[in-house]
Amino acid sequence: MFSQLFGKYLVEKGVIGADDYEAAIRKQLDVRVKLGTIAVAEGLLKEEQVETLNKLQMQFDKRFGDLAVEKEYLTQEQVELLLKKQGNPYMQFLEVLLEQGWVNVSQMDEQLSAFQKEKGFSDADMTALKNDDFDALMPIFAFSSKPFVTELAGLVVRNLNRFVTRDFYVGQIRHVEQMDYRYLAGQRTTGDYDLYMAFVEEEDNGGFTTLASAFAGEQFDQVNADVYDAVCEFINCSSGLFASDVSSKGVNMDMEPTFAYENQQVIGKVYALPIYLEDHKLQLLIAVDSEVKLGEKPYEMETELLEGSGNTENAKGTVLVVDDSKMSRKMLRTILEEEGYAVVAEAGNGEEGVEAYKKYHPAVVTMDITMPKLDGIGALREIMAYDSNARVVMITAAGQQQKIIEALKLGAEKFITKPFEQSDVVSTIHSIMK
Repeated sequence: MFSQLFGKYLVEKGVIGADDYEAAIRKQLDVRVKLGTIAVAEGLLKEEQVETLNKLQMQFDKRFGDLAVEKEYLTQEQVELLLKKQGNPYMQFLEVLLEQGWVNVSQMDEQLSAFQKEKGFSDADMTALKNDDFDALMPIFAFSSKPFVTELAGLVVRNLNRFVTRDFYVGQIRHVEQMDYRYLAGQRTTGDYDLYMAFVEEEDNGGFTTLASAFAGEQFDQVNADVYDAVCEFINCSSGLFASDVSSKGVNMDMEPTFAYENQQVIGKVYALPIYLEDHKLQLLIAVDSEVKLGEKPYEMETELLEGSGNTENAKGTVLVVDDSKMSRKMLRTILEEEGYAVVAEAGNGEEGVEAYKKYHPAVVTMDITMPKLDGIGALREIMAYDSNARVVMITAAGQQQKIIEALKLGAEKFITKPFEQSDVVSTIHSIMK
């Protein structure tokens, strides 16, 4: 984030051109070496271990090095050595500028001092900024009298950095009472923290498609149902991580189905954090007032029961996938079919899931918990009433422990946490099939 903020400042002051800035950002992003890559090159980790740690980062809001120590893949001393070899964004950005001859050392020192003074950053702020230390940066950019708002904003920003792109920066959080928008996608959490979290794009400038393309791993050129689905799934994963984190402090939260709106208006007091994602502006909205209106008429995320493979003769077993996220269904289907299982149908909500079970009688059902019309708990209850021998695996975001316990009591056999770890999906389904 330092590179973007300081680079923009240099452009504004005429020190470098806009093209120079963009070239420097691209080059810097290319030269950063991931911790896992260095560890493999040094012979400290295997590629499979790195893949496991990357996926665990999606399930737990922790750094790669911390997870490696927890899993006993690396010692703390080894992590510290790897971090020294990795470098930091500040040094990388300056190195690119100096290598290209766009500035010299004396200019950089002068501009850094002027930048710090103009922005009002303390020495500690500058240190955090230079190291992209989001834990230290969020109280600067997203300060709120309600600490959990700052915590939630920080978690979202860390997830953007880890799983979407490093090419972003944020502005100062502010209170707004009204906002017209082009696109909005979000989720409500209830319980001890009754709040809304949403991404908003005020004008059609590519923010939603950039986020969705990077997170889903496929290119989107315009906002459609698939883009909303990917953005909502990112929000759902972030909400789950937040719920999991605060549960350790005795806070109980539950998550409602995600939603989307188009061409409407937010009315009511909300926190708005500007996020510039590869220079496409988004707003992260956090509303702690349940009376806030994010829109009147939601975007219809239509679902339909999709038939799967008709060729089940040589399959290891048959599976019904029930999830309101098309992105999640696609990922599960790919994993299962690569392992030789036949996905006989895909359902987008609990009602469709019950209908599909009665029609196809699959060997195993994967059942998302948070869905519209009929949630996973309700669908599980109806399936078990219809067939007490049904084998159901619950799909859950982090932070839904109470729902998991309820599902297991109703007869679910196991659960898998989003985002999926392929080995976990395969081993779970395989054990049930046996």
